Amino acid sequence: MGWLDKLMGRSKQAAGDATGNPSMREEGRHQEAAGAAEDRASQHEDQAQEERQREATERAEQDNP
Repeated sequence: MGWLDKLMGRSKQAAGDATGNPSMREEGRHQEAAGAAEDRASQHEDQAQEERQREATERAEQDNP
């Protein structure tokens, strides 16, 4: 759930700014970055799965002309 981590991270950053707590702001920044990385990884996995499916379909078509 990368989107949730990004949202929570932004909230922590805002809370850190509002309270003057730099460690909370930094924690929020890291959490937001982790959420973004999770989203990117998920997108790449989806692309890889699509490519695997496409290759399997092409092989099946070649084997059964």
